[in-house]
Amino acid sequence: MKQRALGASGLTVSAVGLGGMYMSIQGRPSEDDAVRTIHAALDAGVTLIDTADVYCLDHRDIGHNERLIARALREKKSSGIVVATKGGLERPGGAWTRNARPEHLRSACEASLAALGVERIGVYQLHAPDPAVPLEESVGELARLRAEGKVAHVGLSNVSVREIERADAIVPIVSVQNRWSPTHRGPEKDGVLAHCAAKGIALLPYSPFGGAGGARTLGRTGRLAEEASRRGLSPHRLVIAWMLAKSPVVIPIPGARRAESVVDCAKASDLALSPADVAAIAKSFSAS
Repeated sequence: MKQRALGASGLTVSAVGLGGMYMSIQGRPSEDDAVRTIHAALDAGVTLIDTADVYCLDHRDIGHNERLIARALREKKSSGIVVATKGGLERPGGAWTRNARPEHLRSACEASLAALGVERIGVYQLHAPDPAVPLEESVGELARLRAEGKVAHVGLSNVSVREIERADAIVPIVSVQNRWSPTHRGPEKDGVLAHCAAKGIALLPYSPFGGAGGARTLGRTGRLAEEASRRGLSPHRLVIAWMLAKSPVVIPIPGARRAESVVDCAKASDLALSPADVAAIAKSFSAS
């Protein structure tokens, strides 16, 4: 697996990470099967795992994915793995709501430390800005957690360029995690990809296939299946390779429930695409 810098953190991680959400929300696999999927990712060279306290069923299940990852890492006895988790959302009755109040972020961080079984979190990310709380207050708490040694590095998720700038003025931002897929080209259009590339901030695209539903129907997106078949690849591997080719700051974090999916995506880091390839693949997304 090829490696990439995780922003200005000084850390180097696998070019393709693993998103843990689908192993803990509705429709999740058994815990044993999920652990096997994580182990397959590690065997494939993945060294970045993304999670969140709210990757669970509801408020009674908070921390499920973090505990699952902790178990998988204990059983595999792996070293050099960077776990990035998030705080700032809640799951009342299974809903997804925002709460980025400083006191909530602090308690969520401490709960994540316990769930992961670590003394310091590798990367702690604000899951989403809370319109009821000034961004500076939320990020200021993450800066304090970093100063206290509970968090090594700070990241953001679901943010605009202006929000990245405001946060980066308070604490160094090493990563930004935004939605990006063939059917959601936001980071290319809203300036986030260009800003991250210019500032050396890692961009971690989540839902790179358009979510679970999009992953199942990816081959029916434009002429993507034709482009992939011509290269002897799955559409999923081709999309990840396309993202990697867009910028050296990009580190996709595809979610997975099955080991086979993880292994296929991990192989994308071995593909070398020319500028003409990148343009042709992008064109195939909307071609009919």
